[in-house]
Amino acid sequence: MTFELTVFQGRVGDHNDLAIPGARRLAEAMGRLLALEPTVVGVPRPALDLNWDVELESARPELLQLQARFEDVYVRGGRPLSATSRCAASVATLPVVARHHPEACVVWFDAHADLNTPQSTRSGYLGGLALSASLGLWDSGFGSGLALTNVVLVGQRDLDPFEIELMRAHCLPHVQPGAGLADRLRAAIAGRPVYVHLDCDVLNPGIVPTDYAHEGGLSLDDLRQAMAVIAEQPVVGVEVAEYQDAWAAGEPPVSPLPLLAALAPVLGLP
Repeated sequence: MTFELTVFQGRVGDHNDLAIPGARRLAEAMGRLLALEPTVVGVPRPALDLNWDVELESARPELLQLQARFEDVYVRGGRPLSATSRCAASVATLPVVARHHPEACVVWFDAHADLNTPQSTRSGYLGGLALSASLGLWDSGFGSGLALTNVVLVGQRDLDPFEIELMRAHCLPHVQPGAGLADRLRAAIAGRPVYVHLDCDVLNPGIVPTDYAHEGGLSLDDLRQAMAVIAEQPVVGVEVAEYQDAWAAGEPPVSPLPLLAALAPVLGLP
């Protein structure tokens, strides 16, 4: 399967206006490295920074376009490589992945589990509900179909009580930063094909610009080691979210090339 490159430019639970241009810059860099032309989905609009339900309805038309794009890529026998701006876009992407590759596990790199529901969320943030919708824990309107047994969490360190209990009840694999990360990740994947979701806040603060900063994350070397383990199996898609264009509004843009160097093994790059 060859990669087909997508950049999502719609707003979807944005707190600020930095991830939409960040996704564009990331996709442009991916395109240059892989000689791919990105397909653009959505039109940039200012962030709303409102409750999850308002954000979801505002994003729905462009999320449907993103879902259709994923469907088209898989039907043609390709695999999606995507810069999706915010994690909340996964409410549209993951159900398509689960439908076409029910045998694959989703490896969710993130400082957060994003397993909250509309009933459990304390913040009302749409991104905190991004994974749970595809697991059928609530109805986003974009479908579900992802099995809890096909989720591997990596790097989570800011968890709500509801998420901790859910992870415990379902024995969700949780690969935390630290010694032996590669071996622990390999054991959790257990030989299955992999779909990669990378939220840049899984990394230590100060490595790349992102909305949240939580100490105790992965280094770029940790991330590259993890990607090398994933590349041992078929990779059915990669999505990168929460890469912001700059450290703060009005500051110079930041190159995504160090991040892409860490992703090289799953992208088929040296």
